[in-house]
Amino acid sequence: MSGINWPGVRAIFHHEMTRFFRTITQSLLSPVVSTVLYFVVFGAAIGGRIQSVEGVEYGAFIVPGLMMLTILQQSVSNASFGIYFPKFSGTIYEYLVSPVGWIEVTLGFVGAAAAKAVLIALVILGTSFFFVGVHILHPVWMLGFLVLTATAFSLLGFIIGLWAKNFEQLQIVPMMVITPLVFLGGAFYSADMLPPFWEGVAKLNPVLYLISGFRWSFFGLADVPVGVSLVAVGLMIALCCAAIRWIFATGWRLRE
Repeated sequence: MSGINWPGVRAIFHHEMTRFFRTITQSLLSPVVSTVLYFVVFGAAIGGRIQSVEGVEYGAFIVPGLMMLTILQQSVSNASFGIYFPKFSGTIYEYLVSPVGWIEVTLGFVGAAAAKAVLIALVILGTSFFFVGVHILHPVWMLGFLVLTATAFSLLGFIIGLWAKNFEQLQIVPMMVITPLVFLGGAFYSADMLPPFWEGVAKLNPVLYLISGFRWSFFGLADVPVGVSLVAVGLMIALCCAAIRWIFATGWRLRE
């Protein structure tokens, strides 16, 4: 780690965060409005039919799912756009010839994307207190899962940004893959509520493991063991890092 160019990391991180704070109102307002709508639709409409899930008020039960939905969407979109724009404008070559390697570039862009996503998720958590009473059983683990998940999906978004050839491709994975996986991964229900066959199918969804571990930090409830959730997010981080290292080593999609 001593060989890392930390001033280079800080420069990239600062540039990305400055861009975020220039549009801070828009960046925070949209997730807050979406959260309010989710509470109105799911909390009021569905919550009127489902009073509680495993002893937890339904409105409170969906808070971790809402936060995880935001974390995944924001992490992927921020990281993918952050690295794609230099490719689009041609300034990616400045990074390639500067005294920073793939580690510094990844730390700068992914660190900024994860920080933005965590900040927005915490704003959503604060917003939820106006609607339901949320008690966080393991706050340290909650923050840990939040940071780990934001990091994992920021790495995935970084790869998407390197892979994409146009702005349309930037939206394909978040819209067609990430969002459906979140909705099918137990964001608004427990896998135990499903029939045995569909519960088994749901456990093939990797997002279920992330949401399960995160919900456990709130209520002590989990669809899968917490250790399995930690292994899942750790494995995703390792695979994404390996893929990014290969991309920078081969130059794939970097010089097109």
